[in-house]
Amino acid sequence: MEIEECIAVWHLLNNKKKKLKRRRILWVHSMLGLRESKGMYNLLYQDLLQDPSKFFNYFRMSIQSFEELHILKIRLVKKDTNMRRSIASKKRLAMTLRYLATGCSLTELHYNYRVGISTASEIIQQTCKLIWIFMKEQCIPMPTREKWLEIADGFLKNANYPHCLGAIDGKHIRVIKPQHSGSLYFNYKHFFSIQLLAMCDSNYCFTFVDIGDHGKNSDSSIFKNSHFYKNLTSKKLDFPNPDFLPQKKDYKIPYVIVGDEAFGLSFNVMRPYGGKNISSKKRIHNYRLTRARRFIECTFGILSNKWRIFHRPLNVSIDFAVDIVKACTVLHNFVRVRDGYKHEDTLSVQGLYDDDYVAETGAGSARSATIIRDYFMNTDILPWQNSCIAV
Repeated sequence: MEIEECIAVWHLLNNKKKKLKRRRILWVHSMLGLRESKGMYNLLYQDLLQDPSKFFNYFRMSIQSFEELHILKIRLVKKDTNMRRSIASKKRLAMTLRYLATGCSLTELHYNYRVGISTASEIIQQTCKLIWIFMKEQCIPMPTREKWLEIADGFLKNANYPHCLGAIDGKHIRVIKPQHSGSLYFNYKHFFSIQLLAMCDSNYCFTFVDIGDHGKNSDSSIFKNSHFYKNLTSKKLDFPNPDFLPQKKDYKIPYVIVGDEAFGLSFNVMRPYGGKNISSKKRIHNYRLTRARRFIECTFGILSNKWRIFHRPLNVSIDFAVDIVKACTVLHNFVRVRDGYKHEDTLSVQGLYDDDYVAETGAGSARSATIIRDYFMNTDILPWQNSCIAV
């Protein structure tokens, strides 16, 4: 019993020593106490308001868009306590936008904005969540039938592809290996990632996003497990009824979504013809379909270059990474509609990575879908499109 009592006393004294070591010397570090006088927000924000172009470059949105986004202040405001004052809502929003716009580290925000690293992390994650929760329905709503027809008119005008309701594709968002995740997030390109599956219109705006799937999964499997696909197969998306193509009036064709070879051919999903030894007509159709599909590639490029957090691996937890991607997709549409996009946002597409996995399709599946694709192939084409493809 004496030995056991000695061991118990030793553990008790050892734990007390550890607690004394961990005891906070200062409630707030002296450097952080100068936030109101020397913090980046207080030194720079008023000067940025005097120059709209500099403001846009710093926050990736106009002054008017920033103020409109600040309607979240009711939920961003925190109460002051007897111990310390809360961080203002505009400052919280400014920190979040700067983090997403530059991809800087939390440590850099810690020094620039004079807030604790854990506080900065909490502020950014909370703000990202609020942006998604309260602005998703406004910025990425499910289109109505009238909106679907408007999207189809846009693709016909801008890509010369009829009956197209959107371009769909998947991208890998690089992340630091999550703890205890094994190979779930390790993709075939040999890095760790989460998936962003998205569809866009011809105005480079997202109309559907599915975020956070494991990096090892393919676009096709993510698409088939999404709520969008379930609603598509159950006819709940309010797609326009099949109609005649502009060039032909003999057969009513359904409206379709265009994707690459990773997606299976179906009644409402068009993919290119496979193989190398294909006819000239099939090559022309593949070219026409690619002209429509490139809009999602351009949308990913604009997203990645505006919100440059995607130019490096996300060194945060998976839940935090998902919140970041969700917020950026909402902000992409929010800024795209209100401010357009700047030329420098389209100069490169670093940060997002293609998923080139090719889905296998059964030989007997979707015979009607094959007939529909052949009908698209045999529609009249523009003379310059015909001349672009070598026979």
